[in-house]
Amino acid sequence: MLKVKDLKKTYKSGDSNVNAVDGISLNVSDGEFASIVGRSGSGKTTLLSLLGALDKPSSGSIDVDGQDITQLHDKALIKYRCTKIGYVFQSYNLVPNLTATENVMLPMEFAGVVKAEREKRARELLEQVGLSGDKQDRKPPRLSGGEQQRVAIARALSNKPGLILADEPTGNLDSQTGAMIFDLLHNLAKSENTTIVVVTHDLAIAGKTEKVFRLSDGKLVKN
Repeated sequence: MLKVKDLKKTYKSGDSNVNAVDGISLNVSDGEFASIVGRSGSGKTTLLSLLGALDKPSSGSIDVDGQDITQLHDKALIKYRCTKIGYVFQSYNLVPNLTATENVMLPMEFAGVVKAEREKRARELLEQVGLSGDKQDRKPPRLSGGEQQRVAIARALSNKPGLILADEPTGNLDSQTGAMIFDLLHNLAKSENTTIVVVTHDLAIAGKTEKVFRLSDGKLVKN
């Protein structure tokens, strides 16, 4: 369960303050697929960065499975990001000189998982997201955009996180492939009982998620 209460993030801009996130409260249950939508500059990516502990809020709380991550110190935050969160980015962020399997294995290596177990789980995850055969041993430049995003999703699942955060995961894909990736994320939310929060500009795809949070000027607005 993800619970956000009165979350704020304020930046200095010259002599004035900018409220990038302004008093947001929301809940997302285990296994639920939620989307965050809004115009450019509405605070979507800032909110996602706060949820992923990539940035610290000015005030408010972010409770993930009963733990307020805003109270964690640096070492605990690193562990949280490594083991409790999975990230999926628009640009895939795969390591180009590693194979698909090796990319999925990487977070498990940082988490101290032994090599044989890392490879077994990586290949199982790639099968689960629809990448099989010799494609598992190809490097990212030899994979299509949709295939690279499948690798990125498998990598996000590698350490069995309770929460996956995706920032415009279909932004570089054609509409048909993008719809397939969203269906894949939706199915994974159920099969893995993983909470997924995705930022998207595509209202048609966002409408397929179980919850839609609309942002405007850092605030949640009613649908």
